[in-house]
Order: sequence, then C-alpha cells, then structure tokens
Amino acid sequence: MAQIRVLVVDDDPLVRSALSHFVARDPEVDVIGQAENGLEAIAFLERDLADVVMMDVQMPEMNGIEATAAIAQRWPEVRILAVTTLDGSDTVLPMLSAGASGYLLKDSSAESILAGVRDVHSGVSSLSPRIASLLVRHVRSTAPSNDSADALEPLTERENDVLQRLAKGMSNAEIAQSMIVSEGTVKAHLGRIMSKWQLRDRVQILVAAAHAGIVDFR
Repeated sequence: MAQIRVLVVDDDPLVRSALSHFVARDPEVDVIGQAENGLEAIAFLERDLADVVMMDVQMPEMNGIEATAAIAQRWPEVRILAVTTLDGSDTVLPMLSAGASGYLLKDSSAESILAGVRDVHSGVSSLSPRIASLLVRHVRSTAPSNDSADALEPLTERENDVLQRLAKGMSNAEIAQSMIVSEGTVKAHLGRIMSKWQLRDRVQILVAAAHAGIVDFR
C-alpha cells in the first residue's frame, strides 16, 4: 500500500503530537518526523524527504512563510499544507504565495485535516471555507478588475457550478456530493478550468476568478 510520507512542523509539542496522531490513524499515511521550526524542517528534509509537510506559520528562528518559500524552491515536489490558528490576510496570502498548496485552520476537524493531507499530496489545493472566503474577498478588494473577466475563456455551466462551490471552500468530495456527480467528474471540470485559464492549481483558479469578479462568497 502506497504511503504518504508526512513531516509535521509546529513549535508546540502538544500540537505536533495531536496532528501526528490525527493523520497517522490513516493506514496510508506515515508520519516520518516532527520539527519545531522551519530550520529544523529543512534540516530534516535534507536527510529524509517527505511527500507532505504540515506547516505552522508563526514559529521562532524560521517561520512557516520563510520555510515554505525555501522548501518550494529546493524541493518543488514536496507539497506544503499550512495548518495554523492564523487566518489574517497578512499570513494567509504570503503562505499561499510562498508555495503552500493548502491552508487549513487548527480548529478544522481531524477528518478535514486528513483530507487536506490527501488533497495536497494528490496535487489538489485544500482551503478551509473561511480561508477561501478571505482569499476571494482580499483579491476583490485590493485589485478589483471586472474587465479582466473578458480575458478569461468562458466556462461551461457545469464548470461554473464547480467554481462557485470551490469559492466556498468545498473539497472535491463535497462538490461531487452537492452536484450529484463523481469526484472524477469534479476533477475533470477543475482540470478543464486550469487548462482554459492556463493555471496550475485551485488556489490560482480562485485568485483569477476573484480578480475577474466571477465568484461570489456568501
């Protein structure tokens, strides 16, 4: 059985232990180590490469934003999932810009955190609903440009349905359930959106759609 190799990075030992316990309950996940800051995380990856790094943001010596940027540059194949209590735009947007593939809050359920690990490992970005809302609102408030919608290739009705649910922070499984389709169909729609707009992941889809003013978060 294929294993998802995970490194947990957080300066609170209790949080590291809890997160490790949450995700290690899945037989396909192997927590290969823990680190208490970005420097320790990089040193660990130099010895033993993980598939997914669960990264806190606020840590001493090297914070999560700095560590994420360094890891993304040195090991682009390593996926980074931010798991933190911080939900302000001054942390969310820099983490996503630095290369994080997902951003979840620590008050997310254990199931949501495990799903986040699986999502980023499979190349799918994972965002908490509040984070998706923050991202959309921030982009629209700082750089509103409805005219940019004309620069994006139009979406089909079903692709737009997927996009609107994505903007609400839904996972592929949740989107599939709400649309009464398979997860494979959802992935195919997302793939076509990325291809049409020449983007690499779900985060970039949200940013482009928010800039164009074609997503609405309620």
